[in-house]
Amino acid sequence: MSEAELVERLVVGDKAAMRAIFTAHHLRVFRFVLRLVGREDVAEDVVTEVFLDLWRQASQFEQRSSLSTWLLAMARNKAYSALRRRREEQLEDGVAEAIPDQDDTPEIHAQKINKAAIMRQCLDRLTPEHRVVMDLVYYHEEPIEAVSRILEIPENTVKTRMFHARKRLSELCKAAGLDRGWP
Repeated sequence: MSEAELVERLVVGDKAAMRAIFTAHHLRVFRFVLRLVGREDVAEDVVTEVFLDLWRQASQFEQRSSLSTWLLAMARNKAYSALRRRREEQLEDGVAEAIPDQDDTPEIHAQKINKAAIMRQCLDRLTPEHRVVMDLVYYHEEPIEAVSRILEIPENTVKTRMFHARKRLSELCKAAGLDRGWP
């Protein structure tokens, strides 16, 4: 069944269509949100909100883009809202003391030698605008036009951000001691 047919069935309240859409997209949306917010509990809440909104607002889907693009755009907006709310919250007494010490243990130090870990660190050092573009293009394999719709920016801006993100990532990896090869 096509996405358009699933959405049409969803508009009339078909729970099986909702299950099919959720099964097909929830993991991708969760991973995308997790990269934006950095906390699994917050990511789970955002994903829940996205799919509840899909259930409530399925009739508003105009099919100008793919369903996954629409879901990722909703997820992006909700993730940024969650991040804003988190910044506005103040730490309660004792919460700061419960935050684990971030000093590296020998085990973590050994893990950092791993090229994948170093690459992730380099990616995390990109600006949020560059990081989200890299995430959508490379991890979610979204085409430039879909990224443009998700982020609500022109396609040429996406291309420019990709250029600068790749250049900066290359510099960060080189500074971290990564060569271009892979073991």
